[in-house]
Formats: sequence, C-alpha cells, structure tokens
Amino acid sequence: MKVMWSFLKILKMQKEENRMSEKSHVISTLVEHKPGVLQNVAGLLNRRGFNIDSITVGTSEVEGLARMVFVVKGDEKVLEQVIKQLHKLVDVVKIKDLDPDYVLKRELCLVKVKTTREKSRSEIIEYADIFKAKIIDVCDDFITMEVTGNPEKIDSFLRLLKPFGIKKIARTGPTAIARGHH
Repeated sequence: MKVMWSFLKILKMQKEENRMSEKSHVISTLVEHKPGVLQNVAGLLNRRGFNIDSITVGTSEVEGLARMVFVVKGDEKVLEQVIKQLHKLVDVVKIKDLDPDYVLKRELCLVKVKTTREKSRSEIIEYADIFKAKIIDVCDDFITMEVTGNPEKIDSFLRLLKPFGIKKIARTGPTAIARGHH
C-alpha cells in the first residue's frame, strides 16, 4: 500500500513538473485575408496535436492581410514545431513569437450578473467602477458589463462577481501586439 501511495505521489509530481515547464506562447501571424485560412491554420495545428488556448483574427495594417494571434501552451520544442508547421502554409506570410516581457495583451469580456437585491446591485456597480468596466445593459434582475484588460484582470473581476451569480460570460481570448519597437 505504501509503495502504491509513493508511486502515485511521484506520478503527480512529474505531472506537475511537466505542467510547470509548459509556458503560454503568444504567436502573431500575418495571413492572407481570405476564406478558409483560419480553418487551415487551426486544422494543421489540430492534426499535429497542438492545442490552441485562444485565437483572435482581424484586419491588419497591411491591405489584403489579416492578423491572427493565438496562444499555445508548451515548452520550447512545442513552440518550435508550431512555427515550423505554420511556415508550411502558403497563406501564412509572417510569424512572430511575441516575447512575454515586451507584449501587450488585451481581452474583451461581456458578463451578465444576477442582481436581485439593491445591495448586490450597488456592490456590482462599485466593482465595475474599480475595474473600469462599462455597464451596457440593466434590467430588473441582471446587469451586463463589458470589461477589457489583460487576462489576469478579467479573471480577478470574474472572481469578485461569482458570488452574485454569473448568468453568462463571453470572452474573446487575448489578442496581443509587441511593445515599442519590438
């Protein structure tokens, strides 16, 4: 019994070490702005067994090209493989792994919260003010807010709202751009 317990403890520690060595990598790409490109990129990464944590796509500063920003978790080998696979796609024009020390990440979150008591409504409004969230809809039982910021800010805001009863959440996932001249 002791041996089994020790074995399970070791497995748990190894799993934790593997998880800790995995970092989030923000990859920014310029791709042809045409139908099917998102599907091709996501399909390629899926077939190779890479999990995309989030993905955002929108027009870029270059006409005819879109900026695709996605987050993948993994060690340096995983990152290297993802970039190699992306280079194989004809529609991918440019790929950049954004340095976490020089990246600006922002996310948009819409959250609908239950407000059945006057006291809870005023507390929620105070939290919205602190987090610079915009109240975009109010009805008898709910307040809907829009908050933008880095993912950690959004997570903190949602943790504070959870006790009130979150009805719905819609998050974009982070989009990113390099700071300054990077």
